[in-house]
Amino acid sequence: MIKATKIKMKPGCGSSNNLLEIDKIYLVGDLKEDGYFYKSDIYDFLKNNPYSTIEVNIYPYPKVEPVISQNGEKYVRSKANSTYIDNLLNLPRE
Repeated sequence: MIKATKIKMKPGCGSSNNLLEIDKIYLVGDLKEDGYFYKSDIYDFLKNNPYSTIEVNIYPYPKVEPVISQNGEKYVRSKANSTYIDNLLNLPRE
């Protein structure tokens, strides 16, 4: 199991609630090494490993899913649930 535990936003976007402005996500768990990974690398990992699961470390622990923006940018979001803001954006920020 891999968990997303915190995020780093792009410079100047520290208080943004736009998923596209996430720069890196800190992952822990079944990895060679815990650490920050670019959202595009997480997208590629999920696409290349369809049976792997990454969960957001906030209840109800939704799965992270790969998405392509209208402009062709690779990013990730959490599976939709009853929260108003995507669970990834509710993670602690650095």
